[in-house]
Amino acid sequence: LVARAVRAALGAPEVTDVVVTTDDGAIAEAARTAAAHLGAAHRLHCVERPAAIAGDTATSEAAVLHALDVYEAERARTVDVVLLVQCTSPFVSREDIDGVARAVAHEGADTAVTVAPFHGFVWRDGAAVEEGTYGVNHDKSVRPRRQDRPQDHLETGAAYAMDAAGFRTHRHRFFGHTALVPTDPARVLEIDDPHDLARARALAPLLDPSPLPSLADVDAVVLDFDGTQTDDRVMVDSDGRETVAVHRGDGLGIAALRKAGVPLLILSTEQNPVVAARARKLQVPVLHGIDRKDEALKQ
Repeated sequence: LVARAVRAALGAPEVTDVVVTTDDGAIAEAARTAAAHLGAAHRLHCVERPAAIAGDTATSEAAVLHALDVYEAERARTVDVVLLVQCTSPFVSREDIDGVARAVAHEGADTAVTVAPFHGFVWRDGAAVEEGTYGVNHDKSVRPRRQDRPQDHLETGAAYAMDAAGFRTHRHRFFGHTALVPTDPARVLEIDDPHDLARARALAPLLDPSPLPSLADVDAVVLDFDGTQTDDRVMVDSDGRETVAVHRGDGLGIAALRKAGVPLLILSTEQNPVVAARARKLQVPVLHGIDRKDEALKQ
Protein backbone atom coordinates (compact mmCIF):
# COMPACT_ATOMS: atom_id res chain seq x y z
CA LEU A 1 0.00 0.00 0.00
CA VAL A 2 2.77 2.46 0.84
CA ALA A 3 4.50 1.68 -2.47
CA ARG A 4 1.31 2.48 -4.37
CA ALA A 5 0.96 5.83 -2.57
CA VAL A 6 4.62 6.67 -3.19
CA ARG A 7 4.32 5.90 -6.91
CA ALA A 8 1.19 8.04 -7.23
CA ALA A 9 2.73 10.97 -5.36
CA LEU A 10 6.00 10.88 -7.29
CA GLY A 11 4.02 10.79 -10.53
CA ALA A 12 2.13 14.02 -9.75
CA PRO A 13 3.74 16.95 -11.62
CA GLU A 14 3.01 19.43 -8.80
CA VAL A 15 4.85 17.33 -6.20
CA THR A 16 8.54 18.10 -5.71
CA ASP A 17 9.39 15.72 -2.85
CA VAL A 18 7.71 12.87 -1.00
CA VAL A 19 8.18 12.30 2.73
CA VAL A 20 7.18 9.01 4.34
CA THR A 21 6.73 9.20 8.11
CA THR A 22 6.78 5.85 9.90
CA ASP A 23 8.15 4.02 12.91
CA ASP A 24 8.45 0.79 10.90
CA GLY A 25 11.68 0.02 9.07
CA ALA A 26 9.99 -2.35 6.62
CA ILE A 27 7.55 0.36 5.53
CA ALA A 28 10.41 2.81 5.02
CA GLU A 29 12.30 0.25 2.93
CA ALA A 30 9.21 -0.46 0.79
CA ALA A 31 8.90 3.27 0.12
CA ARG A 32 12.58 3.59 -0.84
CA THR A 33 12.32 0.59 -3.17
CA ALA A 34 9.25 2.02 -4.91
CA ALA A 35 11.01 5.35 -5.46
CA ALA A 36 14.18 3.65 -6.70
CA HIS A 37 12.22 1.68 -9.30
CA LEU A 38 10.97 5.01 -10.68
CA GLY A 39 14.46 6.48 -10.71
CA ALA A 40 13.32 9.01 -8.10
CA ALA A 41 15.17 7.89 -4.98
CA HIS A 42 16.52 11.43 -4.53
CA ARG A 43 12.95 12.76 -4.14
CA LEU A 44 11.94 10.30 -1.41
CA HIS A 45 12.70 11.09 2.24
CA CYS A 46 11.87 8.83 5.17
CA VAL A 47 11.29 10.36 8.61
CA GLU A 48 11.33 8.21 11.73
CA ARG A 49 8.14 8.91 13.64
CA PRO A 50 8.53 9.26 17.43
CA ALA A 51 6.65 6.78 19.60
CA ALA A 52 4.58 9.59 21.11
CA ILE A 53 2.82 10.18 17.77
CA ALA A 54 2.95 6.63 16.40
CA GLY A 55 0.15 5.02 18.42
CA ASP A 56 -3.45 4.30 17.48
CA THR A 57 -4.70 7.51 19.10
CA ALA A 58 -2.19 9.81 17.40
CA THR A 59 -3.56 12.17 14.75
CA SER A 60 -2.42 12.39 11.15
CA GLU A 61 -1.91 16.12 11.67
CA ALA A 62 0.67 15.46 14.41
CA ALA A 63 2.63 13.16 12.10
CA VAL A 64 2.53 15.66 9.23
CA LEU A 65 3.66 18.54 11.46
CA HIS A 66 6.58 16.48 12.76
CA ALA A 67 7.59 15.37 9.26
CA LEU A 68 7.33 18.97 8.04
CA ASP A 69 9.65 20.18 10.81
CA VAL A 70 12.22 17.45 10.12
CA TYR A 71 12.15 17.93 6.36
CA GLU A 72 12.58 21.71 6.53
CA ALA A 73 15.42 21.39 9.05
CA GLU A 74 17.28 18.72 7.07
CA ARG A 75 16.77 20.34 3.66
CA ALA A 76 17.15 23.95 4.79
CA ARG A 77 14.13 24.98 2.74
CA THR A 78 10.66 26.32 3.46
CA VAL A 79 7.63 24.34 2.30
CA ASP A 80 4.81 26.34 0.70
CA VAL A 81 2.19 23.62 0.31
CA VAL A 82 2.07 20.38 2.28
CA LEU A 83 0.07 17.34 1.19
CA LEU A 84 -1.29 14.42 3.16
CA VAL A 85 -1.64 11.28 1.03
CA GLN A 86 -3.03 8.29 2.89
CA CYS A 87 -1.87 4.87 1.75
CA THR A 88 -5.06 3.34 3.15
CA SER A 89 -6.70 4.65 -0.04
CA PRO A 90 -5.14 2.14 -2.45
CA PHE A 91 -6.56 3.64 -5.64
CA VAL A 92 -5.43 7.22 -5.14
CA SER A 93 -4.11 8.50 -8.46
CA ARG A 94 -1.50 11.06 -9.39
CA GLU A 95 -4.33 13.13 -10.88
CA ASP A 96 -6.05 13.20 -7.47
CA ILE A 97 -2.84 14.32 -5.78
CA ASP A 98 -2.06 16.87 -8.46
CA GLY A 99 -5.60 18.24 -8.19
CA VAL A 100 -5.43 19.07 -4.49
CA ALA A 101 -1.89 20.45 -4.82
CA ARG A 102 -2.88 22.69 -7.72
CA ALA A 103 -5.96 23.99 -5.88
CA VAL A 104 -3.80 25.36 -3.06
CA ALA A 105 -0.65 26.25 -5.00
CA HIS A 106 -2.32 28.00 -7.95
CA GLU A 107 -6.07 28.41 -7.49
CA GLY A 108 -6.38 30.36 -4.24
CA ALA A 109 -7.60 27.64 -1.86
CA ASP A 110 -6.22 27.38 1.67
CA THR A 111 -6.95 23.67 1.87
CA ALA A 112 -8.19 21.02 -0.56
CA VAL A 113 -9.60 17.52 -0.32
CA THR A 114 -10.53 14.76 -2.76
CA VAL A 115 -14.26 14.03 -2.83
CA ALA A 116 -16.65 11.84 -4.78
CA PRO A 117 -20.27 12.59 -5.71
CA PHE A 118 -22.58 11.01 -3.15
CA HIS A 119 -26.32 10.38 -3.47
CA GLY A 120 -26.96 8.19 -0.44
CA PHE A 121 -29.47 8.80 2.33
CA VAL A 122 -27.52 8.85 5.61
CA TRP A 123 -29.24 7.69 8.81
CA ARG A 124 -28.22 7.88 12.44
CA ASP A 125 -29.49 5.79 15.31
CA GLY A 126 -30.96 8.40 17.62
CA ALA A 127 -31.69 6.16 20.59
CA ALA A 128 -29.95 8.66 22.85
CA VAL A 129 -32.08 11.60 21.73
CA GLU A 130 -35.80 12.23 22.00
CA GLU A 131 -36.66 12.11 18.31
CA GLY A 132 -35.25 8.59 17.84
CA THR A 133 -33.72 7.43 14.56
CA TYR A 134 -33.33 10.32 12.12
CA GLY A 135 -31.95 11.25 8.73
CA VAL A 136 -28.64 13.10 8.75
CA ASN A 137 -28.69 14.59 5.26
CA HIS A 138 -32.44 14.42 4.63
CA ASP A 139 -35.84 14.81 6.23
CA LYS A 140 -37.18 11.29 6.69
CA SER A 141 -40.76 12.50 6.18
CA VAL A 142 -39.90 13.54 2.62
CA ARG A 143 -38.47 11.23 -0.05
CA PRO A 144 -37.26 13.37 -2.97
CA ARG A 145 -35.99 11.96 -6.23
CA ARG A 146 -32.21 11.74 -6.49
CA GLN A 147 -32.12 14.38 -9.25
CA ASP A 148 -34.08 16.79 -7.05
CA ARG A 149 -31.65 16.60 -4.12
CA PRO A 150 -28.65 18.91 -3.73
CA GLN A 151 -25.37 17.27 -4.68
CA ASP A 152 -23.54 15.88 -1.66
CA HIS A 153 -19.86 14.95 -1.71
CA LEU A 154 -18.13 12.16 0.18
CA GLU A 155 -14.64 12.80 1.51
CA THR A 156 -12.54 10.00 0.03
CA GLY A 157 -9.73 10.04 2.60
CA ALA A 158 -7.15 9.82 -0.18
CA ALA A 159 -5.44 13.20 -0.60
CA TYR A 160 -5.40 16.56 1.17
CA ALA A 161 -3.44 19.75 0.57
CA MET A 162 -2.84 22.63 2.96
CA ASP A 163 -1.09 25.96 2.82
CA ALA A 164 1.92 25.14 4.99
CA ALA A 165 1.93 28.37 7.01
CA GLY A 166 -1.80 28.10 7.69
CA PHE A 167 -1.43 24.45 8.64
CA ARG A 168 1.20 25.34 11.23
CA THR A 169 -1.11 27.99 12.66
CA HIS A 170 -4.33 25.96 12.75
CA ARG A 171 -2.70 22.53 13.25
CA HIS A 172 -5.60 20.99 11.34
CA ARG A 173 -6.08 19.89 7.73
CA PHE A 174 -9.12 22.13 7.16
CA PHE A 175 -9.11 25.92 7.54
CA GLY A 176 -9.98 28.93 5.43
CA HIS A 177 -11.35 28.20 1.97
CA THR A 178 -11.49 24.46 1.26
CA ALA A 179 -11.56 23.34 -2.37
CA LEU A 180 -13.36 20.13 -3.27
CA VAL A 181 -11.46 18.12 -5.88
CA PRO A 182 -13.74 15.54 -7.53
CA THR A 183 -12.46 12.03 -8.11
CA ASP A 184 -13.86 8.88 -9.69
CA PRO A 185 -16.38 7.27 -7.28
CA ALA A 186 -15.38 3.83 -8.54
CA ARG A 187 -11.89 4.35 -7.07
CA VAL A 188 -13.08 5.28 -3.58
CA LEU A 189 -12.07 2.70 -1.00
CA GLU A 190 -10.53 3.12 2.44
CA ILE A 191 -8.84 0.12 4.02
CA ASP A 192 -9.73 -0.22 7.70
CA ASP A 193 -9.90 -4.00 8.11
CA PRO A 194 -8.94 -7.24 6.31
CA HIS A 195 -12.25 -7.29 4.41
CA ASP A 196 -11.42 -3.92 2.83
CA LEU A 197 -8.00 -5.25 1.84
CA ALA A 198 -9.61 -8.27 0.19
CA ARG A 199 -11.92 -5.95 -1.78
CA ALA A 200 -8.94 -3.86 -2.87
CA ARG A 201 -7.12 -6.93 -4.15
CA ALA A 202 -10.20 -8.01 -6.09
CA LEU A 203 -10.66 -4.55 -7.62
CA ALA A 204 -7.01 -3.88 -8.45
CA PRO A 205 -7.00 -5.74 -11.81
CA LEU A 206 -9.99 -3.63 -12.89
CA LEU A 207 -8.87 -0.22 -11.61
CA ASP A 208 -5.09 -0.24 -11.92
CA PRO A 209 -3.69 1.14 -15.18
CA SER A 210 -2.23 -1.54 -17.41
CA PRO A 211 1.54 -1.57 -16.92
CA LEU A 212 3.77 -1.02 -19.90
CA PRO A 213 5.33 -4.25 -21.16
CA SER A 214 8.84 -4.98 -19.98
CA LEU A 215 11.60 -6.65 -21.96
CA ALA A 216 10.63 -9.96 -20.36
CA ASP A 217 7.18 -9.70 -21.99
CA VAL A 218 8.57 -9.43 -25.55
CA ASP A 219 9.45 -12.65 -27.39
CA ALA A 220 10.37 -10.97 -30.68
CA VAL A 221 9.60 -7.96 -32.88
CA VAL A 222 8.40 -8.81 -36.39
CA LEU A 223 8.14 -5.92 -38.84
CA ASP A 224 6.60 -5.47 -42.24
CA PHE A 225 8.57 -3.36 -44.71
CA ASP A 226 6.18 -1.08 -46.60
CA GLY A 227 4.62 1.44 -44.24
CA THR A 228 6.81 0.49 -41.28
CA GLN A 229 10.33 0.76 -42.66
CA THR A 230 9.12 3.26 -45.28
CA ASP A 231 6.62 6.12 -45.36
CA ASP A 232 4.41 3.95 -47.62
CA ARG A 233 5.22 5.91 -50.78
CA VAL A 234 6.78 4.46 -53.94
CA MET A 235 8.64 6.69 -56.40
CA VAL A 236 8.70 5.46 -60.01
CA ASP A 237 11.18 6.96 -62.48
CA SER A 238 10.75 7.27 -66.25
CA ASP A 239 12.29 3.84 -66.77
CA GLY A 240 9.77 2.22 -64.43
CA ARG A 241 12.22 1.67 -61.59
CA GLU A 242 10.74 1.88 -58.12
CA THR A 243 12.42 3.52 -55.13
CA VAL A 244 11.26 4.04 -51.56
CA ALA A 245 12.20 6.41 -48.73
CA VAL A 246 13.32 5.23 -45.29
CA HIS A 247 13.93 7.16 -42.06
CA ARG A 248 17.20 7.06 -40.15
CA GLY A 249 15.25 7.27 -36.89
CA ASP A 250 13.86 3.80 -37.55
CA GLY A 251 17.40 2.53 -37.88
CA LEU A 252 18.29 3.99 -34.49
CA GLY A 253 15.29 2.30 -32.92
CA ILE A 254 16.14 -1.07 -34.43
CA ALA A 255 19.75 -0.71 -33.30
CA ALA A 256 18.50 -0.11 -29.74
CA LEU A 257 16.34 -3.24 -29.91
CA ARG A 258 19.29 -5.27 -31.19
CA LYS A 259 21.46 -3.95 -28.37
CA ALA A 260 18.78 -4.97 -25.86
CA GLY A 261 18.87 -8.51 -27.24
CA VAL A 262 15.37 -8.49 -28.74
CA PRO A 263 15.04 -10.93 -31.69
CA LEU A 264 14.04 -9.09 -34.88
CA LEU A 265 12.66 -10.11 -38.26
CA ILE A 266 11.47 -8.22 -41.33
CA LEU A 267 8.64 -10.16 -42.98
CA SER A 268 7.29 -8.78 -46.25
CA THR A 269 5.31 -9.81 -49.31
CA GLU A 270 7.33 -7.28 -51.33
CA GLN A 271 9.76 -8.87 -53.80
CA ASN A 272 11.74 -5.70 -54.54
CA PRO A 273 15.45 -6.27 -53.70
CA VAL A 274 15.38 -3.01 -51.71
CA VAL A 275 13.84 -5.01 -48.84
CA ALA A 276 16.86 -7.29 -48.55
CA ALA A 277 19.24 -4.36 -49.02
CA ARG A 278 17.66 -2.39 -46.17
CA ALA A 279 17.61 -5.48 -43.94
CA ARG A 280 21.35 -5.99 -44.52
CA LYS A 281 21.94 -2.35 -43.63
CA LEU A 282 19.98 -2.78 -40.38
CA GLN A 283 21.56 -6.19 -39.66
CA VAL A 284 18.11 -7.73 -39.33
CA PRO A 285 17.09 -11.14 -40.74
CA VAL A 286 14.56 -10.86 -43.57
CA LEU A 287 11.98 -12.99 -45.32
CA HIS A 288 10.53 -11.23 -48.36
CA GLY A 289 8.37 -12.30 -51.24
CA ILE A 290 6.25 -14.14 -48.66
CA ASP A 291 2.56 -14.54 -49.50
CA ARG A 292 1.51 -16.40 -46.32
CA LYS A 293 3.06 -14.52 -43.42
CA ASP A 294 1.16 -16.59 -40.86
CA GLU A 295 2.74 -19.81 -42.11
CA ALA A 296 6.18 -18.20 -42.26
CA LEU A 297 5.87 -17.12 -38.62
CA LYS A 298 4.89 -20.62 -37.52
CA GLN A 299 8.00 -21.98 -39.17
